[in-house]
Amino acid sequence: MNDFNPEQLATLASEFEIEGRVVSVSAFGSGHINDTFRVVTDEGATHYLLQRVNHHVFKDIAAIMDNIQRVTNHLKTRYAIEFKDNDQIDRRVLTLIPTIGGESCHRDELNNFWRMFILLEGTRSYDIVETPQQAREGGRAFGQFQRLLADLDVGLIHEVLPDFHHIGNRLAQLNSAIRANPADRVKRVPEELAFIKARERRMHAILDLAAQGRLPIRITHNDTKFNNVLLDADDRAQCVIDLDTVMPGYVAYDFGDAIRTIINCAAEDEADLDKVRLNVPLFEAYADGYFEEAHYFLTADEVASLMEGVLLFPYMQAVRFLTDFLEGDHYYKVHHADHNLQRTRAQLKLVSELEAREPALRAIVARVAAGYQ
Repeated sequence: MNDFNPEQLATLASEFEIEGRVVSVSAFGSGHINDTFRVVTDEGATHYLLQRVNHHVFKDIAAIMDNIQRVTNHLKTRYAIEFKDNDQIDRRVLTLIPTIGGESCHRDELNNFWRMFILLEGTRSYDIVETPQQAREGGRAFGQFQRLLADLDVGLIHEVLPDFHHIGNRLAQLNSAIRANPADRVKRVPEELAFIKARERRMHAILDLAAQGRLPIRITHNDTKFNNVLLDADDRAQCVIDLDTVMPGYVAYDFGDAIRTIINCAAEDEADLDKVRLNVPLFEAYADGYFEEAHYFLTADEVASLMEGVLLFPYMQAVRFLTDFLEGDHYYKVHHADHNLQRTRAQLKLVSELEAREPALRAIVARVAAGYQ
């Protein structure tokens, strides 16, 4: 359990307004950034998730917690009005548990920041999408998330990770890592660097559209991996989770990042690159679910930008993985010395596969969008 033993974690859990006495705390999930634990008490059926927020990655914890509170409160209000299922609202939206002192998070004596949510029992998530229904439900979930937040003032939401999806900034970080070469690894990646360099200009397409004033800034999730949607026992979308990166952004970023994890037949760190292939039926299913919800607010330019996001995101993720590899693996958790390089190669192979099928994928987006006009 990282740096904390069960007794310490139980004590930390007791800092929050939970029911009963803590009887067990166990590691939960497979997130790269934060540390998450399942908390069980001796009272009631409600279990909890205790999280240590990585304050080395997220510098402004207060801004993150303010965003999460605003977004979850707004979503609950919208669900109550639109769906009239008050008994199910807490299963559709994350619920923060305040500390005993009424705060949104607890700061321990070592300056770690902790927060707690109600654990949504009976749900599941997938690292790899297995069926078109799952893909479609993922599209519905993120499309609905954007739609229900479309009337929340974007000016109230903090940019907790400045330039998080700014490809120019990500490439600048890569170039700095190349120049510094602190782990002496640049000599190992000439082919990867050449691949990235050849596509730099193309990958600025979304930023170019935004600079022309053609893309509205919306409240977006910014980390739409498929495992950030919880599905119920029937594989129907229930709740969007992992809200640390909710910020102002462009819808193409959310769409592209989701497709990155849905269309790939393999894991994002697959070592056997022959397994990195496209599952086009899952792409179409996700797009259909997304447009079912998002067609109400999307502009024509936003629809046109979605495929740019699809191409950008595996490219940008490769840039991020490679930067971390060159810097000595300080950002992402790694399981072996070349893990970030393995991740990089898998993402670049995905870019190649997407480029080969780009016309067909664009035609699918256009056809699905037209079906909801």
